[in-house]
Amino acid sequence: MKRNIVIAAVTAAALIGGGTATALATTEDGGPARQAANTRLSDDDVRDDQDGPDAQDDDAARAASADVTAPEAIASALKHTSGTAVSAELDDEDDSGKVIWKVDVLSGDNSWHSVSVDPSNGKVLGSHTDDEDDTAQVRAALKGASVTAEEAAKAAGGKGVVTSVDLDEDGKNKSWEAETRKSGGTEQDWKIDLKTGKVTADRSDAQDDDADDQD
Repeated sequence: MKRNIVIAAVTAAALIGGGTATALATTEDGGPARQAANTRLSDDDVRDDQDGPDAQDDDAARAASADVTAPEAIASALKHTSGTAVSAELDDEDDSGKVIWKVDVLSGDNSWHSVSVDPSNGKVLGSHTDDEDDTAQVRAALKGASVTAEEAAKAAGGKGVVTSVDLDEDGKNKSWEAETRKSGGTEQDWKIDLKTGKVTADRSDAQDDDADDQD
């Protein structure tokens, strides 16, 4: 799900020997919905969460360590909170290093719930309500759809370990989007048809990666 998130952080630090440094960081992110937006301050220039071989290794390790699959996490979340699962992501919990499944559920009363699921046993660790402004878009995209998020995750599971599944309700060709990782850490993005469940490679994502490599 696409959103624009703008984060502005201003940090001033007194430097030894005199002088003042001021940093202004502004990020615009049109990525999937409900992605965590965190500003981190550190003495290190290189972080584990930056793109690169180390980050990819960490993602692969997270995927390999999860005993509970994406479909199982979604099923557990829906058992706890009734509604429609719109996304599920295997991610760190508040940067604590603990890996959990985060499943977003849209309830019948149009309230949003973020449900945390333990990747080792499928137990729900907790949930909280979220404020979202694209409920109407999500409802419209899912109208007439016969493939659920759980079914989309199962379909993408044939391509590798599913680390996330999310509804893309923007544009003309609405679909489920899934990310998979293989044992070697190779990442791949897929689109799953909302009506047929057909899995195809996300060509637009591949084109974006090629463009980044050429820059």
